[in-house]
Amino acid sequence: MTQEAGAEDRRTVNLALQGGGAHGAFAWGVLDRLLGEERLAFEGISATSAGAMNAAVLAHGMAAGGRVEARRSLERFWRLIAEAASFSPLQPSPIDRLLGNHGLDFSPAFLGFELATRMLSPYQFNPCNINPLRSVLEEVVDFELVRRQCPLKLFFSATNVRTGKVRIFENPEITADAVLASACLPFLFQAVEIDGEAYWDGGYMGNPAIFPLIYGCQSRDVVIVHINPIERPGVPRTAEEIMNRLNEISFNSSLMREMRAIAFVTRLIDEGEIQGARMKRMLIHGILSDAVTKNLPAMSKMNADWGFLTHLRELGREHAAAWLEASFERLGRESTVDVRALYL
Repeated sequence: MTQEAGAEDRRTVNLALQGGGAHGAFAWGVLDRLLGEERLAFEGISATSAGAMNAAVLAHGMAAGGRVEARRSLERFWRLIAEAASFSPLQPSPIDRLLGNHGLDFSPAFLGFELATRMLSPYQFNPCNINPLRSVLEEVVDFELVRRQCPLKLFFSATNVRTGKVRIFENPEITADAVLASACLPFLFQAVEIDGEAYWDGGYMGNPAIFPLIYGCQSRDVVIVHINPIERPGVPRTAEEIMNRLNEISFNSSLMREMRAIAFVTRLIDEGEIQGARMKRMLIHGILSDAVTKNLPAMSKMNADWGFLTHLRELGREHAAAWLEASFERLGRESTVDVRALYL
């Protein structure tokens, strides 16, 4: 339900959206709930991979018709993702769906595909460079409209293959290629070339990058929507579990580094070591999916079954509603996560 608010009650925040494949549907639910909260205004979005896709679709909706259209566009995007995936042999069978087995761990087709990606590069097993995500993105998002009149500041991260540095694509540069570059897993897709440079998934260097929100936005409040677990109980034992945990640690590492820098600057400001307007005291907030995603098998990130996606969406909505209830009044005044305890 949308809550109406006067300008004096509205709080402006920036959003930071992580990547994580189909688990991005959790962030879809978070965004759907936040867009329905009229007491919230949005200034900037920094996003990576699936987060960049959510952000591009949201930006299109905001440019085309405001919050209502943004919510409609997000639902349309994820529905088209599910429809496109329904033709894939890698998705759960009807029996799997009935039993609630969304993990794909026991799918022979998926095991064969996983083996192929370990032995062959995408230049070998997909020489035509077919990426079904492109057609879905281009069907939902009017990128020219986004570049021309999106009311939000956009910052999409990709990793430059040659230099290993993060590349931030901003509003005038937002194209389907920029979004696909941000989501280009090198074992699945050929590198995306833009202006003579090749790019891989932004998660390696910024998942998501926080610094563009610090330097490019006025609001000090950053709401990080996590879809990669920060912690997991126990020690991974199987090859799949080990690879998954390594990916999670790698894709969280850049965020951890930025949080360490933010914590350091915050301490200097609080202790009076830095004065004046040279440094901005950032306020960090988090909507975490750990309670959900840490219990999902690694391969569920590839599962675009509509029932699974809407299940994650509903959980995202619930987590966002709980965060709003607990944290809204503290926006603009203080961080609502213990940065040191969570990230350092």
